[in-house]
Amino acid sequence: MTGSEAPSSFRLAYVPGVTPAKWVRIWRERLPDVPLELVAVSAAEAPEALRRGDADAGFVRLPVDRTDLSAIPLYTETTVVVIPKDHLFAAVDEVSAEDLAEEIVFHPLDDTLEWERPPGLPAFERPATTGDAVELVAAGVGLLVVPQSLARLHHRRDLTYRPLTDVPQSRVALSWPEERTTDRVEDFIGIVRGRTVNSTRGRRPDAAEEPRKAAPRSGGTAGAGGGQRRGGGGGKPAAKGARRGAGAPQGARRGKPRRRS
Repeated sequence: MTGSEAPSSFRLAYVPGVTPAKWVRIWRERLPDVPLELVAVSAAEAPEALRRGDADAGFVRLPVDRTDLSAIPLYTETTVVVIPKDHLFAAVDEVSAEDLAEEIVFHPLDDTLEWERPPGLPAFERPATTGDAVELVAAGVGLLVVPQSLARLHHRRDLTYRPLTDVPQSRVALSWPEERTTDRVEDFIGIVRGRTVNSTRGRRPDAAEEPRKAAPRSGGTAGAGGGQRRGGGGGKPAAKGARRGAGAPQGARRGKPRRRS
């Protein structure tokens, strides 16, 4: 990039419940001349937004189609049940899926959990959004099961939530189109992975700054163990991360909820 060229921006998508503030702050510290634009998208729309080019990368909820999208799993969320503060479950530390057997449980159309069989009694109809379902819980009509971040996002003073065991959990990942693994995407991958500003894998050097490779000495073996791989993205990190954080919560128990001490 020459001095006369304006720096390109980086567009980062994020789904409800994800808070990208920490990574945005680090980006702005390291790359102050490259504006970072946040793009809010729904969990269902996020993969297609990346494919259309509405964002360069994004925080999404797994699963995503790995045919054309790379993904680095970051963390797994606790699943909770949202309840009125005066509900019986408010007196316990955690609830099991079996405890919801006689409760009406809402499963909104934008539900982010992958159910084989949703817990509880089905409602007469599915609310359009998680926000609509929260309003119904506040009205005392039923309960709602969501990732903990969504319970916090839709917080109300008259509602609370408790961890729910024996149910699926939502995994959050950084994703981007495989064919558009640009230097800016590599920069952001390095930030998310916690690499330092001087890491050789955090950002690929500009062509003008890249040091010349020394010619191999006669009799030596060129390239043995040398040449660090550029960048931190692509398919390999995604495959490595995909082995982490999957599955149901550890130590799940069945039976009646445990009383709080």
